[in-house]
Amino acid sequence: MGDDSNGDDTRRRRRKGLGLTLRDVARLANVAPITASRALNTPDAVSDEILQRVKDAVERTGYVPNLLAGGLASRRSRLVAAVVPTITGSVFLETVQALTETLAANGYQMMLGQSGYHGSREDALLETIIGRRPDGVILTGIMHSTLARRRLVASGIPVVETWDLTPTPVDMLVGFSHEKVGAAVAQFLHKRGRRRIACISADDERALRRNLAFANAAQALGADVVPTHMVPAPSSVASGREGLRALLAKDASLDAIFCSSDMVALGVLTEAHVQGIRVPEQLAIIGLGDLAMSRELHPALTSVRVDGTLIGHTAAQYIMQRADGLTVAEPVRDVGFTIVERETT
Repeated sequence: MGDDSNGDDTRRRRRKGLGLTLRDVARLANVAPITASRALNTPDAVSDEILQRVKDAVERTGYVPNLLAGGLASRRSRLVAAVVPTITGSVFLETVQALTETLAANGYQMMLGQSGYHGSREDALLETIIGRRPDGVILTGIMHSTLARRRLVASGIPVVETWDLTPTPVDMLVGFSHEKVGAAVAQFLHKRGRRRIACISADDERALRRNLAFANAAQALGADVVPTHMVPAPSSVASGREGLRALLAKDASLDAIFCSSDMVALGVLTEAHVQGIRVPEQLAIIGLGDLAMSRELHPALTSVRVDGTLIGHTAAQYIMQRADGLTVAEPVRDVGFTIVERETT
């Protein structure tokens, strides 16, 4: 019953735009607030039993100490934190730019954090961000870490997850379905007569789900087993070149490659030219991200287009509305995607 009651209280606080306080932790640990403060700041000043009770309360609630001075804690920071897997990932640049411009136009500043692709640094990064109490947190992808999710919910800070969809968002969500992308690309290639298709993909979680949907849809349409060559995220032109060499060494009859990014697709296109493979006559190539350079390549690259600018603008608007105490009318938004066909298919 205690856990359920605490969860109900947390949800009520989130609706009111409030986060857990040290007083809430103290109440759960059955100690005075000043004792809880000592346990967190000078643990040697309290008994082992009290220290453990406070630690247990922090763990149960996800509470992160506010690093701001007490007099500033109740004020608006005018700061929004955005977390991206990598600052070298060109596919996220539109979103970051839209976030920066939209927030700046309304008197906010954006703090950018780099989490990596496999969550190894995400928990520590989010703990630091939450401790500084920004007016909002914008995440690339959906939150999988139980600890980070608990901390975000307990903080009461508005959160927008982006570039993905889930039925259980932390708070708000602006993205698209990677599974639908994979299935749509398989159908696109099938309609163009491609039956011996493969995939070169970065090894991040979103790409893995996209690849599985791609392979399942292709096989349901009658394609052979879909080989996938995995490369470390963030992927690169070199990843694409190496991936095509590896796939062709196993099956020289492949007639289409789906790449997890336009950079990988550029590598595939480059390697195809080096090997004298005609594109698209012998090999169709499709990327993801529709970078500006994709339409300038020769042949121009077919790519899955996601409106990163719309994602960034919408996420910023959601955070600002919540910071102003307003209700967001559409807290979960699917922005969809399009396949932009050019000369490589």
